[in-house]
Amino acid sequence: MDTQNITGLVLAGGRGTRMGGVDKGLQNFRGMPLALHALMRLQLQVGHMLVNANRNLTTYQAMGVPVCSDTLADYPGPLAGFLAGLERCQTPWLLTVPCDTPLFPIDLAARLLTAAQRSGADIAVAAAPQGDGPDPSVVRVQPVFCLLRVQLLPSLRAFLDQGGRKVGAWTAQHPCTVAPFDLPGDNPHAFFNANTLADLHRLDPL
Repeated sequence: MDTQNITGLVLAGGRGTRMGGVDKGLQNFRGMPLALHALMRLQLQVGHMLVNANRNLTTYQAMGVPVCSDTLADYPGPLAGFLAGLERCQTPWLLTVPCDTPLFPIDLAARLLTAAQRSGADIAVAAAPQGDGPDPSVVRVQPVFCLLRVQLLPSLRAFLDQGGRKVGAWTAQHPCTVAPFDLPGDNPHAFFNANTLADLHRLDPL
């Protein structure tokens, strides 16, 4: 297992609709932009880094890693970020994380890669409590925490060209495994994501 064969991608290219249309990745969390928290946390786990952004590109470029923008118009969702990352990826694997979940596990890359290699899968996704909702202990698949082989680029491009937008619908077309992150010792709030400004305030004490 060699996590240096993974390129990490921070997804910060969305509209931020539920946060009032602001650039979510640049919202302040503990004195730094959310996207920078995610970048620094993932950078320790992988060999290379990218950021997917569609606004404020100069600010994202100042974070010190290459920035790739969507090649599809009108903010079509996280799969457009996946595509932008795969088009730039120079390693066998790409690992995507959203910019709004800054407390994700520090062993995310290693555990997803182990799961993929053990099962011979082309894709590995995390499953964990999201930390919000009526029952925050319920374990759910976290599809944008996704490790995927770079050879899947043609498949993803074709799926998007045909109008596909849902991550789960695309990953279901390929050998995919789920890695659990609800084991003893795992942080139950690690996958809490800040969809709104209120969520962002709730993140701070976690």
